Amino acid sequence: MSESPEVKALEAAIRRNWPKPPSSKASRYVDQFFNTVQIGAKIVGQVEGNHGTYTVSIQVDEQGLSSACSCYIGRGGYCHHCAALAATFLQDPRGFRAVQPKRLEDVQSLEEIREYLRSVTLEALLKELRARGITQKAFAESIGMNPQHLSAIKSSELRNHYFNELGATKLACLWVLARQEGAKSSGSR
Repeated sequence: MSESPEVKALEAAIRRNWPKPPSSKASRYVDQFFNTVQIGAKIVGQVEGNHGTYTVSIQVDEQGLSSACSCYIGRGGYCHHCAALAATFLQDPRGFRAVQPKRLEDVQSLEEIREYLRSVTLEALLKELRARGITQKAFAESIGMNPQHLSAIKSSELRNHYFNELGATKLACLWVLARQEGAKSSGSR
């Protein structure tokens, strides 16, 4: 069975970014991950650390490789948990359950909404708004949110930390995008 291009891209990027074997600190977490998934060119897993359960992710996109961990030193992504996730993936990529991202037009139930919201980042939704002429500041103010708080929610999600209002904020983005799309299509009649 041949590997997908995404898996190959992940493996190559991981080998470039972690060329040495994991440190002794990272080694104890290798193969200890659970809830491991691969979504396109992104892998995510959870591991029990010294201060609770950490969510760790590694992703390859047009900017290169990025990684994040919810531990207190994982903000920049290159903590020992990230190194351990990388080594775990290299040892057995098939140990990560492949998940197809849900497309918004396929969402039919509340469970599927949750699945979709997990598959799309707030940053990606804000980028879509920006492409349609709506700034992050204008969006934040339109939903009664402080623009700095919106920035904090966005950057925290990228570090696998989640504000309670993340899902509601993503839904607000989708609502604005849908309304704007609806206004365009009714205006073109």
